[in-house]
Amino acid sequence: MSTVKANDLTNVAGGIPTVKSQQLIPTAWVNFNGTGTVAIRDSEGVSSILDNGTGDYTVNFATSMANANYSALSYMSGGGDDALYMYMYSATTSGIRMGARTARTSGKTDASTVTAVVMGGQS
Repeated sequence: MSTVKANDLTNVAGGIPTVKSQQLIPTAWVNFNGTGTVAIRDSEGVSSILDNGTGDYTVNFATSMANANYSALSYMSGGGDDALYMYMYSATTSGIRMGARTARTSGKTDASTVTAVVMGGQS
């Protein structure tokens, strides 16, 4: 077995490196505070976030996707004593809109920690 060590990988044609036509890293990801004044803690491929109201957020991509056929995973926590569940409003080439609701009442609620990971969406 061989070991390859590198500090940086770049696709010869540009973009995200692939193995067997599969992207190796997420296209975009973000971790942000979703309560009070929303703020990005850390991210890659994300230009900004919007607070659209209680439990309603938009994550904007730094570079538009070639298509909206990507997969987005999200985690939200910190909705008080009630469990949260996440749902997607929409996925576009420029970003994703998602929300948080409480499991008990199904009412919208802000989350203190919101994360999202996007895979795909590139040509």
